[in-house]
Amino acid sequence: MPRTRIVIPDEIDHISILDEEGNLDSGLEPDISDETLLRLHHFMLLGRRFDERLLSLQRQGRVGTFAPISGQEATQLGAAAILRPSDWLVPAFRETAAELWRGRSMESVILYFNGYAEGVDIPEDRNDFPISVPVGSQILHAVGVAWSIRYRGKDDVALAFFGDGATSQGDFHEGLNFAGVYEIPAIFVCQNNQWAISVPRKHQTRSETLAQKAIAYGIKGVQVDGNDVLAVYAAASEAAQRARSGGGATFIECVTYRMSVHTTADDPRRYRSDEEVELWQKRDPLNRFQKYLTAKGLMSDEKIEMAENTVKEEIQAAVDRAEERMKTPGDPLYMFEHAYAQMPPHLIEQREYLARELSEQKKG
Repeated sequence: MPRTRIVIPDEIDHISILDEEGNLDSGLEPDISDETLLRLHHFMLLGRRFDERLLSLQRQGRVGTFAPISGQEATQLGAAAILRPSDWLVPAFRETAAELWRGRSMESVILYFNGYAEGVDIPEDRNDFPISVPVGSQILHAVGVAWSIRYRGKDDVALAFFGDGATSQGDFHEGLNFAGVYEIPAIFVCQNNQWAISVPRKHQTRSETLAQKAIAYGIKGVQVDGNDVLAVYAAASEAAQRARSGGGATFIECVTYRMSVHTTADDPRRYRSDEEVELWQKRDPLNRFQKYLTAKGLMSDEKIEMAENTVKEEIQAAVDRAEERMKTPGDPLYMFEHAYAQMPPHLIEQREYLARELSEQKKG
């Protein structure tokens, strides 16, 4: 038989609406209300300044190790903003801005990074998962949630965040394959910040894009400028509409940059150049969005200064509340809560054992 070529009937789009100078492609501008635009700005600014404050607190020994988000606010908020309260957010470990948008308090973040299990207490009315530190593991959690949504016949979606490093994990490939086979309502948002700790993206894959990996699993893939909140919002909106209408999952690669350290235990100067960082600083998503809002008449230098002051006050109040709470020791038994709807027998046994030990210590 002759040798024949299999034509793959698919392609990857790249979406960019607002460039680094604030220039707008009005033909692609998504329909976002002024109220939502201003709310996006508030949380982008809050995410940035809270991140900077956390780093300062960590250097002072007042917060433990954490993963900064500076530079990635547009990726997180552009995607999270399209979610309904009934949708599910499944973060990795660098999605503080998205979590704040969904209602997480800043003091809970501070408590968590100081070792308080109470810091991951998620109210019943918030369909959010806690952060997941093992790289890529949360992708499978999101797939399970999305499968349950489809099984129950709902029109909700499950949105998972992960980094470029996660695309080298087996969990990523298993999750996307399941999503393709069962056409589940999932949105996979990859924050391609160019570095998996110290491993550059070029050493992880020979693929021209990460988004094209979606093609192999039969789901929609798209690449966006991850420092353009409008582009991320537009791509996530399309993905949500596709998922809600039974069109299956979408993989969104957001090309962005981690402007700070991987975690506060990392020194990026050992593996990347200052010139690279300076190049990406010129593409800052917050500055870009502020130029856009100013051009629309929604922002001005005076309003930005007022927003800065408001955010500063919110952050200080949260720090004060968290530090007041930490004057009281946390309850070690709390670590067993909120992981399972019904606690499995082995954890019940462990909890009872720890309770006895703590009781004996009090008596002693």
